[in-house]
Amino acid sequence: MSATAPVARALAGRRWVPLWALIHHVGRRSGTRYETPVAVVPTTDAAIVMIGLPWGVATNWARNAVAADGASLRWRGREVGLVHPRIVPGAGAARLARAPFSAVLQRFPAAIVCDRA
Repeated sequence: MSATAPVARALAGRRWVPLWALIHHVGRRSGTRYETPVAVVPTTDAAIVMIGLPWGVATNWARNAVAADGASLRWRGREVGLVHPRIVPGAGAARLARAPFSAVLQRFPAAIVCDRA
C-alpha cells in the first residue's frame, strides 16, 4: 500500500471516485486522529457500508474503528457517519457485496461492515 498511498489519498473521498474513500478514525491507545484511504465495496443494502480487509483483521484502522464503535468516512464528496462496525469473514462479506465484487471478497480474509449513522 505504501507505493499507492499518495495516489489513493489524493483521489479518496472525491465525488467522481466512488470506490475510494478516506476513513477518519481515532487511535485506540494514542487517541490520535488518523485518516486512511480505503476502498468501499458496493453492497446490496444501502444502509450499510463495507470495506474489504485484504491484509486481515489486524489492520490498525479497522481495529480502531471497532474499538471506538464507529468512525466517519469522506466518500463521494460527503461525510458519512459509521456506527456499529463489525468484522465479518470473507465468505459472509461476499454475500453482502454486489457482483462482481462478491467474487473478490470471497478471497479476502475479512471485511468490516458498518451501519450508516
